[in-house]
Amino acid sequence: MSATLPADAAGALEAFLTALRARSASPRTIVEYRRHAAEFLEFVAGRGADWRTPDRATIRAYLSTLADRDLSASSVAGRVAAARSLYRHALRQGTVETNPLTGVRTPRRGSRLPRVLSVDEAADLVTGPRRLASGDEALARRDAAMLELLYATGMRVSELAGLGIDRLDVARRRLRVTGKGNKERDLVFGAPAAAAVTAYLAAGRPVLAARAADPNASVFLNAKGQPLSARGARMVVERWVERTGVPNRTSPHTLRHSFATHLLEGGADLRVVQELLGHANLQTTQVYTHLSDAALRSAYGDAHPRARRGRQAER
Repeated sequence: MSATLPADAAGALEAFLTALRARSASPRTIVEYRRHAAEFLEFVAGRGADWRTPDRATIRAYLSTLADRDLSASSVAGRVAAARSLYRHALRQGTVETNPLTGVRTPRRGSRLPRVLSVDEAADLVTGPRRLASGDEALARRDAAMLELLYATGMRVSELAGLGIDRLDVARRRLRVTGKGNKERDLVFGAPAAAAVTAYLAAGRPVLAARAADPNASVFLNAKGQPLSARGARMVVERWVERTGVPNRTSPHTLRHSFATHLLEGGADLRVVQELLGHANLQTTQVYTHLSDAALRSAYGDAHPRARRGRQAER
């Protein structure tokens, strides 16, 4: 945090972040909210204004600096949302009398479809460690199990990193994760993922666990036998994206998008996908997932009377 931030503003920010942790916000969310809210408070302090009551001119000046930085609409909205949430918390605590960011409008975020792998690309990625592995066999088995589970369940990378041995039932092909808001949900997975996990637990994890002085209950371990972090899991995915040649910028979240999209394309009910993804409402799932152009065209061709007539005429 910058030294230019007044002590009372710094205290309000820390109280806000403590409240976020109490609500089980993700570490990434807390880091982003800290950075963005502090950025706004420091801007206000730099103009000599009281952080409790910045006027509209100060807020407009802040938005103008964001525009000058050529940030995306999503980035601008995220910064304003963080500052607005800070003031909302301060208002509940009685630290401020009003939320100065209430009603402040930001540029509309573009409705961008999520990046999704094709079925073949997903298969290439998750089978990469078995086809291309060289060197540390224990890590290769771990990587195979990780990739298979990410694609098979659609779990978040933080949920994968936090998975404990006691939450995994390979025989029944089920596991339980703790997601956002500390909510638990059960997930299922298929035979390929079960086979990869079985191989890892039998001949991969014991090798990695032996490298650590103290045993632990995490399913996925790093090269030193310690619990694999979410950041470490992202790096594993990045490494295999590069090695297998699937589209760059593929991430663990891409596998989550692909999981949901491929289920929908295969005929799964939207509410089932919602439950598996751990979304609180159906609207989030509708935005999160999308049908491919081919699936849309196929559905249209099967359902629209004029399209069906056109097909019959071609025969």
